This record gives sequence, C-alpha cells and structure tokens, in this order.
Amino acid sequence: MSIAQLARKNIQVLTPYQSARRLGGKGDVWLNANEYSVSPDFNLTDRTFNRYPEPQPQNVLHAYANYVGVQVENLLVSRGGDESIELLIRAFCEAEDAILYCPPTYGMYAVSAETCGVKVKTVPLTTDFQLDLSEIDHNLSGVKVVFVCSPNNPTGNLIERTHIIQLLEMTRNKAIVVIDEAYIEFCPQATFVNELKNYPHLAIVRTLSKAFALAGLRCGFTIANAELIQILQKVIAPYPLPVPVSDIATQALSAEKVAEMRSRVKKLLNDRTFLINQLTELLQVEKIFPTEANYVLVKFKNGNETFKWLWEKGVILRNQHQALGLQNCIRITIGTDDENSKLINLIKSMC
Repeated sequence: MSIAQLARKNIQVLTPYQSARRLGGKGDVWLNANEYSVSPDFNLTDRTFNRYPEPQPQNVLHAYANYVGVQVENLLVSRGGDESIELLIRAFCEAEDAILYCPPTYGMYAVSAETCGVKVKTVPLTTDFQLDLSEIDHNLSGVKVVFVCSPNNPTGNLIERTHIIQLLEMTRNKAIVVIDEAYIEFCPQATFVNELKNYPHLAIVRTLSKAFALAGLRCGFTIANAELIQILQKVIAPYPLPVPVSDIATQALSAEKVAEMRSRVKKLLNDRTFLINQLTELLQVEKIFPTEANYVLVKFKNGNETFKWLWEKGVILRNQHQALGLQNCIRITIGTDDENSKLINLIKSMC
C-alpha cells in the first residue's frame, strides 16, 4: 500500500490551488500575483523570540481596529486571508453542508472546502461579472457559507452593492456571507464594514498582502460581529502569528505607514490608467475589463500565444484562459513604471 492510499479520499483526488509561486517561471518582471513590486522597509523592534506569542496580538488588533473603525471584539487576525477562509468553513460547515461561490473568482474558496471535506456549489457570475441572485436563491439549500469577492479576483470589478445587500437578506438566519475585501484599499468607499451592524451573519476578509505591500508577511483579518468572531476563536491555532509578523504588522498600521500605503495606492491607480491606455492601443488586445483593483484583466486575440511569448521573455503574468468564461484572458498586475513599459514594448514587438 502506498502512502497516498492512506490519505483521506477527498485529499487523494484534490487538485491544489495553483498559486503564482507553485506555477513558477523564470523572469525579472513578476506581474502574476497582484503583489506590490517594491518592499517597504521595516526593522524588528520586538525580539521576545523565546516566548510564545499572544493568541491574538493586542497591538495588531488595536491598530487594525483603529484603521478600519471597528471595535477589537470585531476582529480576528490570522495567517493571511487564506486562513480566514478556511476557519470560516471549519467553524460553520458539517460534512453534509456546502459552501457556495460564484466563478470566475478566487479558487481558494473551493480548495479550502474540498480540503475540509465540505461540498461545493457554484453559481457562475453573469456575463457582466455580477451575481446571479435568482440562481443563488435556488441553490441555497444545504449551504452554510457563501463567498463573494469584491473587487473580484481575477475580473477586477466590484460586485453591485445592491446585489450583495439582496444576498445578505436572502441568507439571513440561513448562512454566513463572506465578502472577500482583499483589494478594498484600491476602492475603500466600497467596503461593507458599515453593514456589520445590520447583518450578524456577515464576515469580511481583509489582508495586508496587497495595498500594504506585505504579501510575504502573511497577515490577514476577519471582521465580523463579536458572536461570529468568538466562534472563529474556538478553531484558530493557539499561536497563529509569529512575533516578527505581529511586530511588523503593528508598525505597518501606524499613522505614518498607513499614509505611505495610501500614497502608494494613489500612484498605482495613476499607473493603472497609464497601462490601460497603452494596452488599448495594441492590435493584439480585444477587450480590457473595468477594474477597481491593482490588476487588470485583458482579453487578447490569442491569449495563450501572448502569455507564452511574454513568459519566455521573462515577463510572468497570470493566464486565465482555463477559467470559466475567460478564454484568451490574461490578468496583469500593475507594476513599476519600468515593468509596465517593458510589458507594453514586448507586446508591441510581437507584431
């Protein structure tokens, strides 16, 4: 008997999430993971490495509560937003329950559910990448957790606020609704934090990976009503955040560093406009989708050929050709001025 045969049956057949690093590539321009291209500088100030960290580091919680405008009891800090996703499934889903999500969107919702042995229901987004509310309503039986990403990854668009409100109403007393706001700093007016008071079954996932330029830190948050947070605290690991992570996260949430983050966001939005304008003029580009995030989804006349050409030239993008409804589409992270220019010039050279 092989070791693989000893694994749980659902793990034996599980296809793992294809992260940017898992997919690999060799290049000097990495625009495939929605990271910020330059790392901010920090120095460790807490060196109590001989002690276990706090179960929930209070400095981080207070700093993030102040940043978001909620109370500490409305927060749980975790190892990135991905751990938050898994905690919500583990805490609320029995084996016979299901999650529901709406592709094309972030693939970890399904992978986390399948890892936990929980069923997965999908209701595809409409052709304009919005919720199909009638189909969601028809598929809610047995569903305990519904995931919505807004701005949506990989499409970049916001989900209509009125549609999410309708979803929250139809799931009241039935299921948890999770809004993934990993990219919300690029359109802060669209947050649902102000709706927490109206919907006890609402949970919001956040991260320091994107606008805060700290993908390597692995620090994320769940924002929800106190009762929901207390449930998650039952299933999270006893010491989820290492001391260096909580140290740097606290510094990143200082007034000075938050101001720096907002300055980066402002420049990135300008760079995004520049990149979109440049892409619009390229013969290979068929369509550029509206975006409110730090990336843009582009449909090419021959997406696979364009992706492979750039890959071979050392510009690593994210091919979305296999995603539902995204044939010939490539997701492009907004890079530095030099990276964006190199990308455009290489595509021009394909002609």
